[in-house]
Amino acid sequence: MAWRRGKWSAPPVRAARRPDRHGRHGRADRSPVVRPPLPPLDTRIERFDLAVGTAAEFLRSAWPELRDVRFEIADMPAASDDDGIPRWRVSVDDKRITLYRIPIERLGPLHRSDDLHHRMMVEGAVFRAAAEYLDRDPWDLGPERFRYF
Repeated sequence: MAWRRGKWSAPPVRAARRPDRHGRHGRADRSPVVRPPLPPLDTRIERFDLAVGTAAEFLRSAWPELRDVRFEIADMPAASDDDGIPRWRVSVDDKRITLYRIPIERLGPLHRSDDLHHRMMVEGAVFRAAAEYLDRDPWDLGPERFRYF
């Protein structure tokens, strides 16, 4: 006992030191809340957007008539026409080419189901839609691109 301000008081009690393996609340260590960074998700929609974007940029750089044209992506057309389900719609007055993702992906013929052939199918649809916009043959749009085949 110690003397303080005229009264007897007990020495201050210090808390027992916890072992280092315990956390702030006396519990054992837990796994961290934040995981290590995960690789970015690679979805079918993102791959479709990337294929359309790269083909559109190639066509814009090769053809000045396409520089002001907007390439848009929609899931499905509003309705089918006499020829079946359209894969794209071209509007020359609005300077717009709309590509429909689901008909292109689901109804496009693939003789081999892998990423390369899927990308070639999507790029082919972009080339055919741009050719329809320009009223040309799709093979005329990028002859040097196909020269090695």
